[in-house]
Amino acid sequence: MPTEALSIRQALYEAVQTLKGGGIETSVLDAQVLLGEVLHKSRTALIAADPFELLSAEHYNRYRSLLERRLNGESVAYLIGRREFWGLDITVGPAVLVPRPETETLVEAALSFLAPDAKGNVLDLCTGSGAVALALKHERSGCAIYASDISHDALAVAQENARRLCANAVAFIHGDLFENIVGRFDLITANPPYIPSELIPSLPAEVRHEPVLALDGGIGGLSLIQRLIVQAVDYLAPNALLLIEADPSQMPALERFFRENAYQDIRFWNDLSARQRVIGARARD
Repeated sequence: MPTEALSIRQALYEAVQTLKGGGIETSVLDAQVLLGEVLHKSRTALIAADPFELLSAEHYNRYRSLLERRLNGESVAYLIGRREFWGLDITVGPAVLVPRPETETLVEAALSFLAPDAKGNVLDLCTGSGAVALALKHERSGCAIYASDISHDALAVAQENARRLCANAVAFIHGDLFENIVGRFDLITANPPYIPSELIPSLPAEVRHEPVLALDGGIGGLSLIQRLIVQAVDYLAPNALLLIEADPSQMPALERFFRENAYQDIRFWNDLSARQRVIGARARD
């Protein structure tokens, strides 16, 4: 602690300079969010607060601790334990990926297929924190939503989110892709691991803090996705749709693989950067 207590304004200035020096591009936003977390204020409330309000020693020390962890590569979402996704406050931790804005494209694609009064069965594979499954339940409450993941720890996080956000109205299943899945579905969504194994060691430090199991898509990044596409045929109801998020650079290869495996009506959905982020197709009758 400095010899004299710092004000909110001084603490933020010091934090921004520290984060900038560590190469953090979002230094202003991160400094505000983390100080807001320490002071139990929203970012908006922090900005509106008296800038000359002094921090206690306890608050200052906790703030410095969070900043050090941010400099060491931990994401802000992990540091505060949550991330907003589709307007929902999703709990996150080291067992799950942090939901990305790009993944909201997967939700948008699913909602374009499911009518507002839909009553069908929906399966979300590789659910992680459950963000996609919970967003779909929030928007299409009449659908029966099932979600699966290979990680017990990830499912524990997803179940806690479901308990808090939708009174446990999503059914969770442990298994590798379709392992332990029974029946057919009107829609299957998936945000599977799709980063090539060979690129994992070179990922930014922030990403390397996330679970490798949820990142590593095998050689070329498509091993798991190709297995998913082959297996999904046996779980899609007539006229059902399979939607998969992947890297835009992988879309041509995935389109070919869909065609080779008797899928039809292949289409793409773009993310906010106008890049193809989600591919969807129907299995041929």
